[in-house]
Amino acid sequence: MNDATIKRCEPHAGPTPSAPRRPAVFALIAISGLSPFAINSVVPSMPAISLAFDAPYARVQLMLSAFLASVAIAQIIIGPLSDRFGRRPVLLGGFLVFVAVTALAPAAPSIDVLIAIRIVQGASGCVGIVLSRAIVRDLFERRQAASMLGYVTMGLAVAPMVAPTIGGLLQAAFGWTSIFWFTAILGACCIAVAWVYVPETNMQPTERLSFATVFGDFGALVRNVDFVLFTASSSLTTGVFFAFMGGTPYVSERILDLSPAIYGLWFAAAPVGYVAGNYLAGRFTEHFGVARMILAGSALALLGAAIPFILFSAGMASAEALFLPMILVGIANGVSLPSAISGAVSVRPDIAGSAAGLSGAAQMGVGAAISAVAGAVLTGQTSATPMFLLMLGAAALALIVALVLYPRNRPQA
Repeated sequence: MNDATIKRCEPHAGPTPSAPRRPAVFALIAISGLSPFAINSVVPSMPAISLAFDAPYARVQLMLSAFLASVAIAQIIIGPLSDRFGRRPVLLGGFLVFVAVTALAPAAPSIDVLIAIRIVQGASGCVGIVLSRAIVRDLFERRQAASMLGYVTMGLAVAPMVAPTIGGLLQAAFGWTSIFWFTAILGACCIAVAWVYVPETNMQPTERLSFATVFGDFGALVRNVDFVLFTASSSLTTGVFFAFMGGTPYVSERILDLSPAIYGLWFAAAPVGYVAGNYLAGRFTEHFGVARMILAGSALALLGAAIPFILFSAGMASAEALFLPMILVGIANGVSLPSAISGAVSVRPDIAGSAAGLSGAAQMGVGAAISAVAGAVLTGQTSATPMFLLMLGAAALALIVALVLYPRNRPQA
């Protein structure tokens, strides 16, 4: 990619008389954190929900998997809608649906209805994830966008980190229905924040929306080598963490004999690392460029995946050996993901919403698949090796992608 190509692809690189007003950073952090909070806040209440509806626990777990699936699918639709109708209407509309359906959850007559509510909740609430990325790309050129996303995506780390704690406290004090009321209130707060602090940033909406244009845009994106590489980078680097997330409950309980409470405390190590990595991305991406940040993050992810494998193989299996290296994996994700996301949504600024949706769906889909595989390969095992090998495989592939990306995007570094 040469400098001329970069200039053609980034019409918003400098200020123009018609440049949109920039939203407050805290507002983008808030709207991007709502969906991750909703995903994890119900986890402490799942046993209580199982009892309340006399439903098997496996069925109650669909509240998580169905939510994730709806998030992955909805992102494909939300992006093109925002390209056609604007970021602000789609954002506000999605949050309005989120609040309405979340408020219905406490009155759900059955577990199946509650699962259906969670599906709609996931599809509507993820507008914040998709559109915070598209909004940043509307306003900044690629390197600046990656720096800004380093701060904005902190919401994606902090929200799931605090959600189980808040959900557990609400469950203990008021029961499982209070979690949905609290989440609905958060959604209403996000509507207020978006209404006041998030202006329209899509100054050149697409002329029409149809299946032909949507699939045409997606076809153009998947034929773009840089888009595929940036998306593969974000998906595989995230996959290292998802492999850990899918397998570590089994490893903690069956191999290390940790209680759920202790597991929950140790698990906070990775999100803390992610926040630190986000800060580094926001601080240094504009100076070093997206290619170097992706390469550095991918290498760090491989190191973070290798350390626990080596320690466990050497007979030093412990909570410290399992969880502390995940701080490095968290930092790696925080360092590389903003640049990979920025790169993916920058290849075609005219359809940044579609790019954000498609890359986000791929990232979520790959992560969910790797998480499921990690849980499956550990079933019946007395060793954590299958999980570590899966983590190492994802990290090694991410590093290979980063090495391919680097020379193609070197002018930006």
